[in-house]
Amino acid sequence: MMHMTLYWGKDVTLLIDSWKTDSWLSYLLTLLACFIFASFYQYMEDRRLRFRSLAFSDPSPPSYGGGSAVPLLPNYRNSAKFATALLFGFNSAIGYLLMLAIMSFNGGVFLATVLGLTAGYLLFRSADDEKVVVENVCACA
Repeated sequence: MMHMTLYWGKDVTLLIDSWKTDSWLSYLLTLLACFIFASFYQYMEDRRLRFRSLAFSDPSPPSYGGGSAVPLLPNYRNSAKFATALLFGFNSAIGYLLMLAIMSFNGGVFLATVLGLTAGYLLFRSADDEKVVVENVCACA
């Protein structure tokens, strides 16, 4: 029977029919897996954002002797966009799996997932708040 309201208990089916908990040990291991998976989501989101900022940063090419600058390496903008799109798809899949896990309506799964997201944000993404990027310093823009 699928629950349609939030319930508390050790008996939960998570994501697939074969992932059922029937003891406190299996339930606690499931909660630990939800916590780790949610923290991993925040880690991968941090990696994606860092890769995106590195891939799309536009360093000014050096000029040599007044002539046109010839880069030593070709422009990898398309491959960087593709890699960023792959990371976005992977992170989206993890996010949807976390959402489906929460839709088991088990209170422990809900708390473990939210606490995992919180811990992952604190560990991997809280430094993002310290960086402020100002693209246009004009107050009228």
